Amino acid sequence: MARVTVEDCVEKVTNRFQLVMVAAQRSREISAGAEPRLDRDNDKNPVVALREIADEKVSPDELYNSIIQGLQRHVEVDEPEEDGFDAMASNPEFAGIASQMSESVAAAAGMSIDESEEEEEEPKATAAHPKVSYEDVDDSEPKA
Repeated sequence: MARVTVEDCVEKVTNRFQLVMVAAQRSREISAGAEPRLDRDNDKNPVVALREIADEKVSPDELYNSIIQGLQRHVEVDEPEEDGFDAMASNPEFAGIASQMSESVAAAAGMSIDESEEEEEEPKATAAHPKVSYEDVDDSEPKA
């Protein structure tokens, strides 16, 4: 590489490390089939890339962005966000988990979930929660 070419490029891209990355990206693009924007003059791809940067035939910012795009593994797509419940309802995997969880929570609370029943069952009396009917309640005035 010609020292003069590097000296000219440092004026355009002040960080030498970034210059190396940008020139390497342009060199890869030329190797992949992109047309050089200058006469080649029997120069190799890295020298042509540096000459293009020095003569401002390519934008270092565009090359830097193409480096970033090439390294990205996950490209975000802007989609409208769903409400949390809509997202859970549309996911069949979550629907199965949710039904299992609701059954286990209901079982732990002493209830059962049965979609075939139309009416609600009365809760069973336990020692902690005895069954109380309205006839058992005395609604007279409290005694003083």
